[in-house]
Amino acid sequence: MVDLSVDLGPLSLTSPLVAACGTFGSVVEFARVADLSLYGAAVAKSVSEEPWEGRPPPRVAPTEVGMLNGIGIQNPGIHAWSSEIGPRLPGLDVPVWGSAVGTTSDEFARVAKGLESAGVGAVEVNLSCPNLEGESMFALDPSASARVVDAVRSSVGIPVGAKLSPNAEDIVAIARSVADAGADFVTLTNTIWGAAIDPETRRPRLSGVIGGYSGSAIKPIALRCVIEVHRELPHLPIVGCGGVRTGDDVVEYLLAGASAVAIGTAHFEHPGIAKSISHRVAELARHHEVARVSELTGMMEPW
Repeated sequence: MVDLSVDLGPLSLTSPLVAACGTFGSVVEFARVADLSLYGAAVAKSVSEEPWEGRPPPRVAPTEVGMLNGIGIQNPGIHAWSSEIGPRLPGLDVPVWGSAVGTTSDEFARVAKGLESAGVGAVEVNLSCPNLEGESMFALDPSASARVVDAVRSSVGIPVGAKLSPNAEDIVAIARSVADAGADFVTLTNTIWGAAIDPETRRPRLSGVIGGYSGSAIKPIALRCVIEVHRELPHLPIVGCGGVRTGDDVVEYLLAGASAVAIGTAHFEHPGIAKSISHRVAELARHHEVARVSELTGMMEPW
């Protein structure tokens, strides 16, 4: 029997699988269609301090491989979220992490404090949403990223993670800055900038033109980020994220240096996909003759 439990810094997870932010709603909705016990954690959709309306439609578009989204983090604000979702978290079969977003470090900190009060087990700081109107991405600037994480770290007592961007020029510099500021782990990565145009109407397929591209095609990019960060910062826990659809994908991320692996876009097509992924991860662990799947982390063989 393979032990699927893993450690992610101060967090102990029963499975290496994490439901990625933005693809699992507030988590409570997915309890009706997915076996939440298959996940080590699930990240609820990002929340801001005040309600955000998000972008007007169209804001989701399929592509040949994967999808584009330019939703703009529509959410009800932390007070409404805490009142509606917070009381329902204890009844779920999975630890829920909150995701904080804001336009200033102080806003991030206040949202994180609200998420902690609502009962989440950790806060993932969303530094890397690619489709906020008129806002620069924190995750492209080491100093800006560090200021946000430092503010959040000072405001909460629960574990803090930083979700970084594949669009960063130097992903290692960003990871180092948030780790020095107090992040317990990093999530590598978020969506990558992308766009599409309807050749018949000549209009962009997203109202905001540029959005976040996700799906299996971004896995090599995200995997490269994991390899680079783990190589330079081997003691920094990593959640690998991007293009995960199979157990083989999960094991790839583990070998690259991730301690846990997030499933994202695949949930839209197969809400129950974690079952087949878990079975394959266990099968591969037996193939590699390891008793715990965590033994695979960082074990990529060099040529």
